[in-house]
Amino acid sequence: MTVRSSSSCASGRTGASRAPSAPSAAGRAAASLLAGLVLVLLGLAVVRLPWAGDLGMHAATLQRLRHSLLDPGNPLVDADTPSPYYSPWMVLLGGLARVTGLEVFTVLRLAAAAGLVLLVTGVWRYVRTLSGHPAAPALALLSLLLLWGTTPFLWSGFLGLHSLALTVAYPSTFTLGLAFHFWASLTGALRAAAGWGVWTGLGVLWAVILLCHQFSGVVATAGAVATVVAVRAARAVWPRTAVALAVGAVVLWVWPYYDFFALSGAAGDALEPVHRRLYDQVAARYGLVLPGVAALVARWLRDRRDPLVAFFLLGVAIVGAGWVSGHYSWGRALPAVVVPAQLALALAVVGAGRRWVRAGWAVVLGGALLAGGWAQSGALGYVVPRDALPGVAADRYRAPWTGLHWITPWVGYGDVVMARGRTARQIPAYGGYTVAPGYPDFFLPDEERRVAATEVYFGARTPEAVRRGVEREYGVRWVVDGGGLVGDPGLRVVARGPEGRVLYAVR
Repeated sequence: MTVRSSSSCASGRTGASRAPSAPSAAGRAAASLLAGLVLVLLGLAVVRLPWAGDLGMHAATLQRLRHSLLDPGNPLVDADTPSPYYSPWMVLLGGLARVTGLEVFTVLRLAAAAGLVLLVTGVWRYVRTLSGHPAAPALALLSLLLLWGTTPFLWSGFLGLHSLALTVAYPSTFTLGLAFHFWASLTGALRAAAGWGVWTGLGVLWAVILLCHQFSGVVATAGAVATVVAVRAARAVWPRTAVALAVGAVVLWVWPYYDFFALSGAAGDALEPVHRRLYDQVAARYGLVLPGVAALVARWLRDRRDPLVAFFLLGVAIVGAGWVSGHYSWGRALPAVVVPAQLALALAVVGAGRRWVRAGWAVVLGGALLAGGWAQSGALGYVVPRDALPGVAADRYRAPWTGLHWITPWVGYGDVVMARGRTARQIPAYGGYTVAPGYPDFFLPDEERRVAATEVYFGARTPEAVRRGVEREYGVRWVVDGGGLVGDPGLRVVARGPEGRVLYAVR
């Protein structure tokens, strides 16, 4: 079997060999040094593991798997329901916690380190399929982390430095690392006329990516489609591609922890208001990607089937369709727009062509990286005291949440705690349950009733009898709030924590 490739794919490493080496040896060393410093920063963030956002959900998932690997139940509330958070990666980590007895947050640190290594090595492998220049991987990594916008945007699955410092322990980081490895392996399989075994493995890998983080799985799928489109494959490749898809579909279907194919119907409209923000402040959040779009145009003029161009266009189509249709959760595919543009700009500096053209791209990239680094400088606050930061960097720093270790001497594993807001997002991380889930839960049939009960419970004019009824219905043993329930005769103050929070025992 033979594979006929377009010029950009077949000669993936020829660009640097056809032209004088650029940048200079000093430039290559500087790029590698800067990339290394950024990775050191992220490594220190792994050690600290800033507590914010969805970290509580992932810690809660590990808590349940640690106690019952085969039947963990709902990670947030005391109910026997499936959850999409029980992915292959989290099941593996839960098994590690169960076998070793390691504390959940220690396992999350190990997960963060593994995800970071997988991401860096994946970027290196994939970029090597696009360019053989020694500086290309370092420039690509810097671009992926810094070329976003002048306003840091913190979101799971988005690789901005500030965002990644907070989400490096999340499954999205691990999944994006797998995605880069997937694209590199797929490119190799297409170029080398790989056998049936390799394609079967690619199908399994594709399914694992989708199961681990569905939104990043969409990005990975778009990149894979772009890779296949860019390579003019012989007819013999298509049956093997079909087998890979079939194998992946079977893996998705047999995964026992949740029904992957039910996710689209379960989500409904619950996700759309949350994700509307992805389409706001586009210039401020993604403006530094624009030079990469210009680099993509240059690539398209050289090769109409360039893989990065095809990747970008697929991403634009998905994200644009989400905007037009009001399905704003499709905006989670924005990395499929941003990543190819970031890589295109990095590769333009080391690509083929006249020296002065490459020098021009180097100036553009350098300026954009400086602007992006300044915008992301608040991430320094996760490894050094905020007081040590320059004023502007300190203003960009987002303080992590205060943990709830202070309740653990009283609240045991499996105890139901009445709480709301950020507190409800944290409690399951320590083993307790809440009445209403702190995060949207599409497989929890009585979610709305639980949310309503929580709102009623904390209402200023709610009668004591109603509160007692809610406590009995959901088996509430403890209550955490900001002190507004002091004086309720059915509650006894047990402890006081940071930020004015109070732990009550239900009498």
